[in-house]
Amino acid sequence: MVKLRLKRCGRKQRVVYRIVAIDVRSRREGRDLRKVGFYDPIKNQTYLNVPAILYFLEKGAQPTGIVHDISKKAGVFMELSFNQQMK
Repeated sequence: MVKLRLKRCGRKQRVVYRIVAIDVRSRREGRDLRKVGFYDPIKNQTYLNVPAILYFLEKGAQPTGIVHDISKKAGVFMELSFNQQMK
């Protein structure tokens, strides 16, 4: 099973997270399938590759809680429901 979750990057006391599609059995810094965005909690910045996120969500990937909240703020789930209505 694939999950969309955060992968820790950056240095000590200055953390930045990558949002990645990764196998459930992999560890946090393990090998990811694809990088789909990043999140900087200090500057409160996000960048999302929305088509890649939609692709993985349509294939059955489950986002973690934090990634779900970030995606919801960006309106990814509205696009997902719009795409499903169009089909």
